[in-house]
Amino acid sequence: MKKEELSKIPAVDKLLNHPEILKLKEKYGLELVTYAVRQTLKQIRAKVLEGEKAWDIDQTIEEIRLYISIVADKSLKPMINATGIILHTNLGRAPLGKAVLKKLEPIITEYSNLEFDLEAGKRGHRNTHISELIKFVTKAEDAVVVNNNAAGVLLCLKTFAENKEAIISRGELIEIGGSFRIPEIMRTSGAKMVEVGTTNRTRLSDYKNAITENTRIILKAHKSNYYIGGFTEEVEIGELSKLAKKHNLILIYDIGSGLLRKLKGLPLKDEPDVRSSLEAGVDIITFSCDKLLGGPQAGIVAGKKELISKIAKTPLMRALRVGKMTISALSTVLRYYIKEENLLSKVPIFMLLKRTKTELHSLAQKLLEELKKYNIKAKVVESTAHSGGGTLPRLKIDSYSVMLISPKNEKKIAESVFKNLLKLERPILGILREGNIHFDVLTIFEEDIPYISREIHACLPQVENYTKND
Repeated sequence: MKKEELSKIPAVDKLLNHPEILKLKEKYGLELVTYAVRQTLKQIRAKVLEGEKAWDIDQTIEEIRLYISIVADKSLKPMINATGIILHTNLGRAPLGKAVLKKLEPIITEYSNLEFDLEAGKRGHRNTHISELIKFVTKAEDAVVVNNNAAGVLLCLKTFAENKEAIISRGELIEIGGSFRIPEIMRTSGAKMVEVGTTNRTRLSDYKNAITENTRIILKAHKSNYYIGGFTEEVEIGELSKLAKKHNLILIYDIGSGLLRKLKGLPLKDEPDVRSSLEAGVDIITFSCDKLLGGPQAGIVAGKKELISKIAKTPLMRALRVGKMTISALSTVLRYYIKEENLLSKVPIFMLLKRTKTELHSLAQKLLEELKKYNIKAKVVESTAHSGGGTLPRLKIDSYSVMLISPKNEKKIAESVFKNLLKLERPILGILREGNIHFDVLTIFEEDIPYISREIHACLPQVENYTKND
């Protein structure tokens, strides 16, 4: 049986001369097509040896075409976020906006002085392009930039507590996302984790009693992606700072979400910010740049000059450093922090967070009216939006969504629309809820409404019996 099925598998040369494959060769070149053919045939043989039947020629060619597409065609695409989640982790968290892109373009397309000192006329350091700006914005003595916040935490622990003890509350042994957990990062760094307190209550005496001659760090991790209510207790930064100084320890605060300052009129009062934490006595603070800071993916380690200087000189720093595109994008966003009004008018996440319920209702009505031009039946409904991205877990934002009305509330029809919208060159991600598809307007930009409506209309003919207005 297996021998018979193996004999049905076409030869490489035969496939390469098939009319459909010849078209692919013309578009993608002989090398890639030959590689895809060989990989596909290898896959078929493996399946036959496992007892499956060989594919027919049409299925084989389709698999070759799919393999070529995976390699050669664009996979990373711009998207419309109609979920109402501002910092959507799966959609790249903070959008940077077009203003940042304009600043970034010449750095990408031309040479730059990334590591060249223009005044001295010799080699310089990439961190100098951004360190003074970070120091001004955060009021830290010094700072370095790494590729994400987890890298910052790892760097600090390895630099100051390798083979030594680092104390942390059990209530702060968080999972950062993507299955990265604080205990695993600590173990990787070589630091010995010392857990104190309980999940819901940790007192100053718990930290004090855990200090030994091998202790080097007190680590506090902000629970930015969840919260514990009820019978709880945790130690304030000021108290931990006093304890750390008394025992000559380093107090490190993983603030995670990266709020630099609390802006007036925005729902940020319950979120710790970088400036206040440093003022309260933190020695080193680490945070993400693509969350409540509003920048690209990166991590900042800021704090005491003496400590940051040691971090900057470690061999691991070179492995975790960022490139010219990240430095350019991050410095552009950070310059908006020089004048607060720029944050509310140029940083997308703050522009979205400041939207009022009246503004959101108006936006929902505009989307509804645009859909009506295509005779698509829909209605505006109230919704609850979120900050997302491991930030502000208690914040619920009153918003509106536009809901498409499908016949008899049929779940399969809504699912078909949902999937069709994700197949676009610029996909649209909505929300499937109780048999209907919603588009939350909190995370939709007004200029995208015509595109959203047009593409919804375009995908409906593919969905049988979808209800439309007469």
